[in-house]
Amino acid sequence: MPLANRSAARTLLAAGLLFFSACAVHAAPPDAAPVILIRNATLLTVSHGTIEHGSVLIRDGKIAAVGQKIEAPAGAQVIDATGQFLMPGIIDCHSHIAIEGGVNEGSVSVSSIADVAEVIDPDDMDIYYDLAGGVTSSNILHGSANAIGGQTILIKLRWGQPADRLPFEGALPGIKFALGENPKRSNFSFPGAPKRYPATRMGVEEVIRAAFTEARDYKKKLDDYNRRLKAGEKDLIAPRTDLRLEPLVEVLEGKRYVHAHSYRADEIVMLLRVAREFGFKVRTFQHVLEGYKVADEIAASGASASTFSDWWGYKMEAYDAIPYNAALMTHRGVLVSINSDSGQEAAHLNQEAAKTMKYGGLSEEEALKLITLNPAIQLGVEKRVGSIDPGKDADLVLFNHHPLSAYAVAQMTFIDGRIYFDRQRDIAGRATLQKEKDALIEKEKKVAAAKEKSAEKKPEEKKSDEKPKPSSAGSAKGGAQ
Repeated sequence: MPLANRSAARTLLAAGLLFFSACAVHAAPPDAAPVILIRNATLLTVSHGTIEHGSVLIRDGKIAAVGQKIEAPAGAQVIDATGQFLMPGIIDCHSHIAIEGGVNEGSVSVSSIADVAEVIDPDDMDIYYDLAGGVTSSNILHGSANAIGGQTILIKLRWGQPADRLPFEGALPGIKFALGENPKRSNFSFPGAPKRYPATRMGVEEVIRAAFTEARDYKKKLDDYNRRLKAGEKDLIAPRTDLRLEPLVEVLEGKRYVHAHSYRADEIVMLLRVAREFGFKVRTFQHVLEGYKVADEIAASGASASTFSDWWGYKMEAYDAIPYNAALMTHRGVLVSINSDSGQEAAHLNQEAAKTMKYGGLSEEEALKLITLNPAIQLGVEKRVGSIDPGKDADLVLFNHHPLSAYAVAQMTFIDGRIYFDRQRDIAGRATLQKEKDALIEKEKKVAAAKEKSAEKKPEEKKSDEKPKPSSAGSAKGGAQ
């Protein structure tokens, strides 16, 4: 890449980060949440129907009141939402944003020691893009290269805050499992790496079974040690800490959720069987494109499903996927959410959820639950988010049209009662951004041109500085002497 282009690219990246940081009204510290009244909107509460000409009062980052006749307290910021629709913030139950370069630790078949929380990038632009689509929380998952993958974390998209301010406070952590083609590495391999077990679907099951056999034995040793310690025994030696097994013990104790990448019905049933054997629960089956075939089994186990709206046929194990999957599982008693598995698709999850009304006949409220209350329940945070109810976190999104409409565009996104995305502010800043870009690019071009001109002069200068060589006659005479 030419020097001018490289310099311009760095310049544009820096300018873009500065612009998007400026566009989000979020720099206030955690203790400075404003009092806000959102007035005269259509409230899609998700939990108790629709309220026309409704208002929501936000105080201390929480929803303080919901209704049609709410007076603005003194000093409150009033947002006139006439003709607009207010709904709970969208929750993405399967995301890989903010961890570029840290999605897959695929060198081993059990990578439970790896933790995506340690590599969260608060400057990832996908955070801002998803905010612009109304997403307020994302379940950040390890990839699917391993039968048992790395640890996961739920975050709030507090754009502009440092990494340690993004985790959703109080949410249980998770761990990623994977079944099928990915963990048996039929679609990819790591350059220069030797072949890794497992290579079959049978092997994937046995990796999980073997790991939990170890974890169960390790837990027994820990429990025995703690029992004897509590009984007052002296000179005890604690079991050696195993960082690989610690997260699996937390699964056995119900302190960590299992999110299992899955496609085929037979493999879904297989994991349910292994979970029963070792006494743990699968919290969510992710993708679960053949879930409609075994919906009764999933519902009976207490597991839930987080799926796509209509992805199909992009690999062999996705060939039996149907767009009716989410609705069919819902009708059979499975708690279902629609996820993105994509930084781009997350920005229109509302429209992905709307497809279930066409494919399966879900109601508006059922469709909205797929991206709000249902994923909140799946992630154990339904008492905090997922619906418009007093006492819950003020994680909300304001749309110009009904969010299930193809014409809906998010106007404002609130997290903890603060405006983290404001479309009008974003639009107003674009002219300034373009002006800065043009000025910086022009400056870089001038610098690059000056350097190129200087480089062209150097050979001529070097030539003029050289001393003249003696003539051939002189050389011959000198040689004779």
